[in-house]
Amino acid sequence: MAEACELPRENASPEEIRALLTRTQTIAVVGLSDKPDRPSFGVAEYMQRQGYRIVPINPSASEILGEKSYPDLRSAPGPFDMVNVFRKPEAVPEIVAEAIAVGAKSLWLQEGVVHNEAADQARAAGLAVVMDRCLLKEHRRCGLPARQS
Repeated sequence: MAEACELPRENASPEEIRALLTRTQTIAVVGLSDKPDRPSFGVAEYMQRQGYRIVPINPSASEILGEKSYPDLRSAPGPFDMVNVFRKPEAVPEIVAEAIAVGAKSLWLQEGVVHNEAADQARAAGLAVVMDRCLLKEHRRCGLPARQS
């Protein structure tokens, strides 16, 4: 139960988030639902409309948002600039291990998702880390223009 109430010990600053969103092109979305009413779908759809390449990671779906879905990060075609996580905190350590193994550059844990120990491991491996923040809200806050394809 304590993990559900965990707060980030360290988090990216607004400037670091802006820089991260500016250099990111490909986002693997772990836990991306194929149901349009789910937050993961709405966030990924928004980011896709902004010009980011979305790679769905969901073992229960074959295609989401017009993109082939993969069961895990290791089976998906990388490289990934960002691994965006829509899973419970207890799933984060395994996702971080995969993100490190596939050479991801950053880890973004959505609102309500915090795992300080796994975040420390990701940082130690050179990944930028954002926890407990909504990717869509932060993109809007930064006022970044849509990318040109």
